[in-house]
Amino acid sequence: MKKIASKMTLSTQIFISLIGGMLLGVIFFYFVPSGFIKDDLLVNGAFYLFGTGFIRAMQMLVVPLVFCSLICGTMSIGDTNTLGKVGIKTIGFYLITTAIAISIALSIGELINPGFGLDMESIKMSTATAAQSTSVVDTFLNIVPKNPIGSLAEGNMLQIIFFAILIGIILAKLGDSVRNVANGFNQWNQIMMSMTLMVMKFAPIGVFCLVAKTFSEIGFDGFLPMIKYMLGVLFALAVQCFIVYMIMLKIFAKKSPIKFLKKFFPVMGFAFSTATSNATIPLSIETLSKKMGVSKKISSFTIPLGATINMDGTAIMQGVAVVFAAQAFGIDLSAMDYITVIFTATMASIGTAGVPGVGLITLSMVFASVGLPVEAIGIIMGIDRILDMTRTAVNITGDAVCTIIVAEQNGNLKSDVYNDMTLIDQSAA
Repeated sequence: MKKIASKMTLSTQIFISLIGGMLLGVIFFYFVPSGFIKDDLLVNGAFYLFGTGFIRAMQMLVVPLVFCSLICGTMSIGDTNTLGKVGIKTIGFYLITTAIAISIALSIGELINPGFGLDMESIKMSTATAAQSTSVVDTFLNIVPKNPIGSLAEGNMLQIIFFAILIGIILAKLGDSVRNVANGFNQWNQIMMSMTLMVMKFAPIGVFCLVAKTFSEIGFDGFLPMIKYMLGVLFALAVQCFIVYMIMLKIFAKKSPIKFLKKFFPVMGFAFSTATSNATIPLSIETLSKKMGVSKKISSFTIPLGATINMDGTAIMQGVAVVFAAQAFGIDLSAMDYITVIFTATMASIGTAGVPGVGLITLSMVFASVGLPVEAIGIIMGIDRILDMTRTAVNITGDAVCTIIVAEQNGNLKSDVYNDMTLIDQSAA
């Protein structure tokens, strides 16, 4: 078995673990009776320990990796005019695609009517937590850290990104006079990448346990009353991922969507299993570099930024959820309400952390903006884990498409590497 495993790429091992975890989880839910061995020893014991342990190990890497990666990426871009162009293109792409995503979600929600005919008694309610509403001005003010060290300690990604970009710009401007400091950050970046590769060796085990635990707890029974809502979200996610992104990739980068999907699919699978954009940052950067020829000086800037502000999948869930809640509770929404939802969801996505489940917290802000009851979120929470996994895969796909477009337009993409399909089976890590 060791020889067989050693011949498989890491991506293949992760995908097999994903499918295996799903199958075992479903078997546990439907065919294995509750008891000490199933519940305490396996599901809430070994599965929880190794699955959550892997996620925590990935989260351990995120802050230092993003911080060093952004500094090195900003330094390597060098010229502030080029950096400005890259930054404007990247942020513009992220905001526009988020607005498109929420519009698609609202349209599909109105088309399929997920909240009509819902049997409220058949749904398991959970306690919803309301998020504190933040004004647009405060959203932008919160980007600037009062205490950068505190921001690093708390993992406040927007503030970390702002501080890291400033350091990178200054180091690029000062040049040789701060060469030792610049080399130090480059060395730390190499250390963090090596540590990432070390942790990623345990990804198949972590993915297997995470997915097995999820399916062993919910099976398919929890989906049935919410099937229209789930189908609405999944359909909107598919439209965003396979139509909107691929059209943009073809038009703005003139690159083959098929080649992109074949090479990037393992990263999407990893994002699906972990349900966290932040944990996928290293794998995305390596895949874009090794399989698609994207310069790391671009990807190390756009990917961490996208993991923080590009939450198209989350925006889609929020759009369908708004229509669902309005219909379930018999509340009519006007055209102005829908415009408000588009704006609020786009702004909320800027500060959404790339960790599991946070979309439900920011959803309360969107609900509050048009007067929908926060209790409706409790209906969604029971089945959100699977949707969270799916929308994370869409989020990181959007980050990658943006990176390829920006890299191509700035002459930082090797087309021969992108078109080389022999690299499809090469492990990114």
